[in-house]
Amino acid sequence: MGLSTHVLDTMHGRPAAGMRVALYTTADGGESAALVREYVLNRDGRTDGGPLFGDGDLRAGTYRLVFDVQGYFADQGVALPEPRFLAKVRLDFGVADPAQHYHVPLLVSPWSYSTYRGS
Repeated sequence: MGLSTHVLDTMHGRPAAGMRVALYTTADGGESAALVREYVLNRDGRTDGGPLFGDGDLRAGTYRLVFDVQGYFADQGVALPEPRFLAKVRLDFGVADPAQHYHVPLLVSPWSYSTYRGS
């Protein structure tokens, strides 16, 4: 059914509009990665145009989402010490059943993040 993501900025209590995200397919336990596409999240903290992969396009396998946390908070004018605690958040995950929908949300601040498999 597809793959989607959504990012919430927990520092400011709003969607992470403007955050840059890259999607990769991975192999060899994540040692090799091939860029599929890069995105800039919309005002809702989601990708424009719907899912990252739509119905029938998602395949079983391993994937990586890389979220540019450092760039996003710099763009928000958040003054943080260098080096930043979080620069890029890399989430490696597997898709076992591409007939299901995989939603990979990120809740993030400059100092922490969490994720889960959403619906």
